[in-house]
Amino acid sequence: MLKATRAVENEVRENLRREFSSTLPRFDVMAALTQHNDGLKMSGLSTVLKVSNGNVTGIVERLVEDGLVIREKVPGDRRASLVKMTAKGRAEFAKQAAAHEQWIDTMFAGVAAEQVVPIADALDAVARQLDDKDER
Repeated sequence: MLKATRAVENEVRENLRREFSSTLPRFDVMAALTQHNDGLKMSGLSTVLKVSNGNVTGIVERLVEDGLVIREKVPGDRRASLVKMTAKGRAEFAKQAAAHEQWIDTMFAGVAAEQVVPIADALDAVARQLDDKDER
């Protein structure tokens, strides 16, 4: 499982670098923000991505510099910022997501359709078990 995961991840990283001059962490941040139209606080973004605030801060800074996301002050909380996608960011992410979907489809083309559901169900079960463990 780890060998397959690493191979897929390495292929996605290389494709993002080559085709979009981007990185997987940037893609992940934009994917998370795309799911939250009202934006996320930095702490919420870190939670969604399951990484530290420090890891997200640098990525968000570069996305802000590139005009793909904005940071807004949170009313009543001087220290918090809300991170939101810009129109430019949404358009760029849509291109990257479409390419990402094609890459994944190509990488998994050799997996029979009847094998996909049991594999996905098994991996979801593992993820839920680990999430439940983290919540305890």
